[in-house]
Amino acid sequence: MAFPYSSKLRDALSGLRREGRYRVFADLVRRRGKYPSADFHAGGAKKPITVWCSNDYLCMGQHPKVIAAMHAAIDQTGAGSGGTRNISGTTHYHVELEAELADLHGKEAALLFTSGFVSNDATLATLAKLLPGLVVFSDELNHASMIEGIKHGGGEKRIFKHNDMADLEAQLNSVDPSAPKLIAFEAVYSMDGHFAPVTSICDLADKYGALTYIDEVHSVGLYGPRGAGVAARDGVMGRIDIVEGTLAKAFGVMGGYIAASAEIVDCVRSFAPGFIFTTSIAPSLAGGILASVRHLKESEAERQALHERAARLKRLMTEAGLPAMDSPSHIVPLFVGDAVLCKAVSDELLSEHGIYVQPINFPTVPRGTERLRFTPGPFHTDEMMDELVRALDVVWTARRLKRAA
Repeated sequence: MAFPYSSKLRDALSGLRREGRYRVFADLVRRRGKYPSADFHAGGAKKPITVWCSNDYLCMGQHPKVIAAMHAAIDQTGAGSGGTRNISGTTHYHVELEAELADLHGKEAALLFTSGFVSNDATLATLAKLLPGLVVFSDELNHASMIEGIKHGGGEKRIFKHNDMADLEAQLNSVDPSAPKLIAFEAVYSMDGHFAPVTSICDLADKYGALTYIDEVHSVGLYGPRGAGVAARDGVMGRIDIVEGTLAKAFGVMGGYIAASAEIVDCVRSFAPGFIFTTSIAPSLAGGILASVRHLKESEAERQALHERAARLKRLMTEAGLPAMDSPSHIVPLFVGDAVLCKAVSDELLSEHGIYVQPINFPTVPRGTERLRFTPGPFHTDEMMDELVRALDVVWTARRLKRAA
């Protein structure tokens, strides 16, 4: 008798639906020059909405310099890169961008990847294979891409409690002092908005002879001098061995990268399958990112606007009695604590109020900590914020009364 492939797959999907964790993609068209306004397409119709959950934190995906640079690059080179970096896929745009990113972080070299996920996965896995006996110490809230990279490396891993330096030190102290060690952590944890204690981690790394690997995905472009990130803001960039970042969030385009010593970068370039065997990002993307990075090195206006907008939204939510979670960063999470309710609130905000915010459920966050995650940007107006809080208050009150009945 044949294996029941279809029924097993249907059962898996049914389980997601029962738990309220089945993901539905919103079919959106962003309006150039009018973002965060967009059109939501459903059932053959479209309706205007306001997007509240984009990771294009500074709206650089809409910036005239970025768009013009992408047009110029595609006019000069065409659409694609033509291959992997080894096979005709290295253009001068890639070379310039890597130099610009290395300079941003004060490192000797940088290396481009097709995404932040790939840069984490490829780099962490490669380091574990090149450094026999490497023990990786990973914060328990690290992103899935870091977890996958550590897993693919096949070495020993130790998970320390989130931002708990006593636990990290105890675990470092329990390992053979002569063993190679790497501490992997994020600068900003994207679902809670917490900052890592970067200086304290560097102190422990120095004490126990460990390499430091910081994921600045949700902080590069947003914090520190020239937007170099939290490690630069805290004055410890020189003590970080490997910086990993994205080009799809604050910089508004697509791709990922690492910045480190020339030796580390060359090893990853030479040994990581996720880099070697992947077509490079299109020159038009590299050109747009280059314009974005250069602009944000010089301009503080976007960063200042972002942080002011985030502070205002947190204040409005608190004043309205909404369960805003404590977040010192630009991320504004609203606690729900139930997967079905989280999706229901998200759906009602979209259908009844034209407000799009995606529900954040397991496995992105632990069960029982489901939330809505708001990312206000420079172009979210006071009127948009006031309308959001009014809509949340209406939906929240209705849902609370319904559950109590």
